[in-house]
Amino acid sequence: MTLARLIIIVSAAFWGLIAYYAVLSVAGLFYRTSSRKVRTGFLEQYPSVDILIPAYNEGKVLFETLDAMARLVYPGELNVYLLDDNSSDQTEAIGNYFAELYRNFHYVKVPKGQPKGKARVLNYGLKVSSGELVAVYDADNQPNPWALIRLVHKLLEDERYGGVVGYVRTKNMYKNALTRMIGLEFMLFQLVMQCGRWQLFKIGTLTGTNFVVKRSLLRELGGWNNSALAEDAELTARIYAKGYVIPVVDDSETYEQEPESFGAFLRQRTRWLIGNLQLISKILRERELRRGRNLLTSIQLVSVYYLFVLLLIASDIWFVMGILGRLTIPYTIPLLLLWFETVWIYASQIIAAEVVDKEVNLGNIIIAILMYFTYAQLWLFLTLRSYVLRASKVGRKVEWDKTPRF
Repeated sequence: MTLARLIIIVSAAFWGLIAYYAVLSVAGLFYRTSSRKVRTGFLEQYPSVDILIPAYNEGKVLFETLDAMARLVYPGELNVYLLDDNSSDQTEAIGNYFAELYRNFHYVKVPKGQPKGKARVLNYGLKVSSGELVAVYDADNQPNPWALIRLVHKLLEDERYGGVVGYVRTKNMYKNALTRMIGLEFMLFQLVMQCGRWQLFKIGTLTGTNFVVKRSLLRELGGWNNSALAEDAELTARIYAKGYVIPVVDDSETYEQEPESFGAFLRQRTRWLIGNLQLISKILRERELRRGRNLLTSIQLVSVYYLFVLLLIASDIWFVMGILGRLTIPYTIPLLLLWFETVWIYASQIIAAEVVDKEVNLGNIIIAILMYFTYAQLWLFLTLRSYVLRASKVGRKVEWDKTPRF
């Protein structure tokens, strides 16, 4: 195969992937701006809900989190369980303070055990609670007062819904350039991969916080997988394998802190990526996880973590060789122009997310354009790093990997 043909094939594949995400972006915009949401009234009867908050040394943020839980609007029985995995800071003192202040708040000290981490703590929370529905919030989250009730309303719309996931926003988005890019990435992910996929394919993904799952389903599945690094994505795959659906509720919002330093960001995202690579391997091994909507999900995971990486590398090589005048092919296709159009499509999707989230301003528009040259390339580095670490014992170890709080 000649270099010219190879470039054309790579270009077609890259543009096909970009076009797919552009379609998802348009679908996400339609979902976010349509008037189909009907969750304003109250029901005659509400199921009981248990909120599980796994915590490990969260003293810096926990008071605001529990205060936000106390302000949640929910007409039914609601219990909040702070699951403390043997913290050494003031987590216990804050948990006990709220437990004494509110009858439905419970401080639970989780027995020591292995493996450490969120999944094991959540499974212990299942044992000590009994509500019909189980909601999960990270210990740095501050949901809006109506966040939970909107999730429950959506979950009760259809018996096929096994769980439901809300929207996550970045609390410290404007702290520095990194947090701003993270905030914009979250907006893009939820516009394209959450709202867009739900609109077109009725697929949503649990994001680790601000979600509700039926307890009966969790029991059927055996709870969370203690050995999964991406326990939320892994649980999502098993829910779909059982034939259930997870809708996306974009007007159920919670705010959380994101890494403010490159080192913390590097550790957090590497762990996320290794977890998703682990999930891809599991889906490819286990036939039951490739059924129904999981088939499309598995194809998409492979396209993101393998195909897109290869195409992004090829795109970078193509761009550099074009700039240096080392790339000549016998076709009258302006490849360099197509490359810049790709950058514009990427930036346009982020700007669209800014508009619907009411975060559009000159600074964010500039950042959206720069992200292709910086943040996207950093994602490439993180993915390649994750490939290497996943092959080592370091990449497979399940433990608390804390994002520094402020």
